[in-house]
Amino acid sequence: MIYTPNTKKALKLCFEAHKDQLDKSGIPYVFHPFHLAEQMTDEDTTIVALLHDVVEDTDYTFDDLAKMGFSESVIEALSLMTHGDDVPYMEYVAKLKNNPIAKTVKLADLAHNSDVTRLDVVDEKALKRREKYAAAIRLLNE
Repeated sequence: MIYTPNTKKALKLCFEAHKDQLDKSGIPYVFHPFHLAEQMTDEDTTIVALLHDVVEDTDYTFDDLAKMGFSESVIEALSLMTHGDDVPYMEYVAKLKNNPIAKTVKLADLAHNSDVTRLDVVDEKALKRREKYAAAIRLLNE
């Protein structure tokens, strides 16, 4: 992971925001964004990896993140990565394709979320989700 004052701020926020959440297997959710952040190669992608689900899955807002001093490029990428309930999934993925920060983080996110070895039970729902993620990866790589 890249350690700068901003990535450390994002790391702390990520932990605080997700500390009580668990993934589908009961593992602390925070390990997912940490895993993504470990793969990133610059400050902005590291921050976005750490914070990619904060607005979508917690009470934090983009205004909160802006007030904390995160850059416009980070806020823009996070906005693209936040999937609204009213937007079809593949449309959401297509919108972030042209933002290099969002695209880089989303590809890592999709790869990690496609790893069914993370799950205790691999059922039909998990396999369908993996197929959806494979289609999203193809779209991003076109």
